[in-house]
Amino acid sequence: MTERKRTPWVVGVSGASGTPYAAAVIRGLLAAGEGVDLVVSRASRLTLLDETGIAFRDAHWRDDLAEWLGRGADGKPGTFEVPVLDDVRYWGAGDLAAGPSSGSYLVKGMLIVPASTACVAGVALGLSKDLLQRVASVTLKERRRLVVAVRETPLNGQTLKHLVALDEAGAIVLPASPAFYAGATHIQDLVDFVAGRVLDAAGVPHRLYRRWEGELGSSRPRETAGD
Repeated sequence: MTERKRTPWVVGVSGASGTPYAAAVIRGLLAAGEGVDLVVSRASRLTLLDETGIAFRDAHWRDDLAEWLGRGADGKPGTFEVPVLDDVRYWGAGDLAAGPSSGSYLVKGMLIVPASTACVAGVALGLSKDLLQRVASVTLKERRRLVVAVRETPLNGQTLKHLVALDEAGAIVLPASPAFYAGATHIQDLVDFVAGRVLDAAGVPHRLYRRWEGELGSSRPRETAGD
């Protein structure tokens, strides 16, 4: 019997605020049985340290990733059971010879979560200054799915032009904008909504948020629905 060829999703984490979004997406991919190739930019390590207290290290990436995935959006350790990381592969941001830097390395697509405006500009202009941007450029040229979860506000005209350029190039531009109709009661619910929309755009099944079913007030508790 022929061994199944591993075809992962590349998850790129840029330096924008929103590292809980990335953690929720990675947990969702692994829960769905998807492989993950992870690229963490240098700038995102500073954000991760600031938002979670975790110092992400190349030499200890598995331990640091496990700690990251176990934390909730409020930074509380042990919120989630750490998934099995056997199907996660990590590539250093400076490794331009990494597998995903080539179009012949098979992946399903790439999810940039969160995407900073600097990352958006670099991908739109084809700069490929680090592995994250290089993989995004490869994803576009190979006509694979690229989801860009931009996290910034307000957006200036130049960034808007870059986002339009990405859309025209075939990327899915997905602002990290949580909705409230799903009945959020905790910050994690808002994070999971955005992560779920990213997975929706990738075509990956999940149960991260309550979907709209066309009934007003369906997300509110029964005792308050008539208030």
